[in-house]
Amino acid sequence: MSNKVIVGITQGDTNGIGYEIIIKALANPSILDICTPVIYGSSKLLAYYKRGIPEAESLSVNAISRAQEAHPKRVNIINCVPESFVAEPGRESEDGAKAALISLENAAKDLKEGSIDVLVTSPFDKSGVSREGFAFPGHTEYLTNIFGLEESLMFMVSEFLKIGLVTNHLPLSQVSGKITKELVQSKIKMMSESLKRDFAVDRPKIAVLSLNPHCGDHGLLGKEEEEIIKPAIKELFEAGELVFGPFSPDGFFASDYRKRFDSVLAMYHDQGLIPFKALSFESGVNFTASLPIVRCSPDHGTAFDIAGKFVADHNSMLSSIYYACDIFRNRKSYDLLRANPLKVTMPTSTGEND
Repeated sequence: MSNKVIVGITQGDTNGIGYEIIIKALANPSILDICTPVIYGSSKLLAYYKRGIPEAESLSVNAISRAQEAHPKRVNIINCVPESFVAEPGRESEDGAKAALISLENAAKDLKEGSIDVLVTSPFDKSGVSREGFAFPGHTEYLTNIFGLEESLMFMVSEFLKIGLVTNHLPLSQVSGKITKELVQSKIKMMSESLKRDFAVDRPKIAVLSLNPHCGDHGLLGKEEEEIIKPAIKELFEAGELVFGPFSPDGFFASDYRKRFDSVLAMYHDQGLIPFKALSFESGVNFTASLPIVRCSPDHGTAFDIAGKFVADHNSMLSSIYYACDIFRNRKSYDLLRANPLKVTMPTSTGEND
């Protein structure tokens, strides 16, 4: 019986770069040393894209009907996408979006049932899947919902930088109204716990960014820092968390000061993802922290503009697979070490020489 991590991989939008980056990543000969990949998609579509990738010529794929049949020394695929679906690289289509949802739903079901250990999701087109009835802004919110939670942490991770978000996929006009002291503190706690359990950081140091320019200039440019963010940080710091800030984002990322911290909490999507992608685009990973399962994803979209040209960089997909396996193992070790802590019994007093 293999003890390798079973990695479920969704195909994403049929017409994006999903299959290309999956194939290129799994053509890496070392991948089968660390995990057993299970693709949720279509053998026909995979074969179509494989023809355009010379380095994948020797890649052999094992077709299975369920995850439990996965061969530990092969790349496996579950054919859950109808054979009638065709590839139209670079084109937004109804079938492309439907295929992405079918793949995700099947993989999520197996993840909930424990048939796979971790999930790596390929990108889909958010407007396309919304037209097919997908009622969530993205993978993060979908998985948070199906695992019965109200909140999770969108955590962008790489060897250079780790950035979490207070608000995720939200119009900028709504961000300020969503930020509360309770939400900021909740995200800090999620980040701290994830750093300990998922990344083996013993005493995490967290930097928190401001919402407004120049940290609000003492209320001249906004009151969120004085009324919400600073009190949230102060309370948690006094409770023992190594959390600092708020810091003005422009100065924070313009210097090496960020290297003093294990991670950074941004207030909204672009505030965190612009510096993250500028520093880590080729190897960055989108990790959904605070869920009972491990889900990672490349930090880019469907890239319709280059789909079918076979020039897509697969390193973010490869990093997603590696991170998912590492986080899964870190969690197991962390939980095992704390499952049966030693109980220390103090000697009872004898009344003599106390």
